[in-house]
Amino acid sequence: MTSIAHVVAARGRDLGGFEVRRVLPWGGGRMVGPFIFLDQLGPVEFAPGRGIDVRPHPHIGLATVTYLFEGELVHRDSLGVVQTIRPGDVNWMTAGRGIVHSERTGPEMRASGQRMHGLQTWVALPREYEEAEPAFDHTPAAKLPEQDGDGVKLRVIAGRAFGLVSPVRVFSETFYVDVAMSARAALDIPAEYSDRAAYVLQGSIEVEGREFGAGTLLIFTAGSKAQLVTKKASRVALLGGAPLGERHIWWNFVSSSSARIEQARRQWADGAFPPVPGESELIPLPER
Repeated sequence: MTSIAHVVAARGRDLGGFEVRRVLPWGGGRMVGPFIFLDQLGPVEFAPGRGIDVRPHPHIGLATVTYLFEGELVHRDSLGVVQTIRPGDVNWMTAGRGIVHSERTGPEMRASGQRMHGLQTWVALPREYEEAEPAFDHTPAAKLPEQDGDGVKLRVIAGRAFGLVSPVRVFSETFYVDVAMSARAALDIPAEYSDRAAYVLQGSIEVEGREFGAGTLLIFTAGSKAQLVTKKASRVALLGGAPLGERHIWWNFVSSSSARIEQARRQWADGAFPPVPGESELIPLPER
């Protein structure tokens, strides 16, 4: 029996001046463990004077997880947090009952120009935490556990995997791992989680003799033995965990209740979400 349940190709999405590769949600399903959304930003070069300006927008019922390989971003939110994220750091923002944030290129990087590359994921919250108080946590790269050997370097971004536990607080069984593999390396994916996936960021990997290039998400069969093999240096993100059950997703809102999403839609339209201090721009509510 093959270890590969599904193969998902990333789709390009224009976010206003820059393009991302969107992987989740996908056509045949929505989530991998608690992960309901996955975007790859770049790699992209920003010339001096240019950068990213994601204006303030709301979230409910999820946590956003930002992780960069190159470049910098400045996070601001309605709690008053201002935090620059750099390569290897983790920005974990728990939306809970509602939060608003922006992400922008800082003035120094905008003046000099920069190369950007990173991942942003959304993690759905268990039902008992969907209406939790919003919160923000920043974990610097130096605090993330690493393992290096046999041509494979692992860094656990969130959750637990390969005998390592990230200090980033999670709300359900989760694993999220940054993997750099040299040429002719091999890595077995632990079968302890029912939902497991590997997203190829750079290079290519082989699974059961089939080759998969950058921009490909492999979702593995529960309980199967899955091994990644490389012919050349490659980078992969591993993600998954315990399934949370069905979730509704519309725009930036995630919930187990469609009525709660409708309520959040009305709140944003009515200006009832808290503002981001120092920011006056907003992303308007999209059409349905």
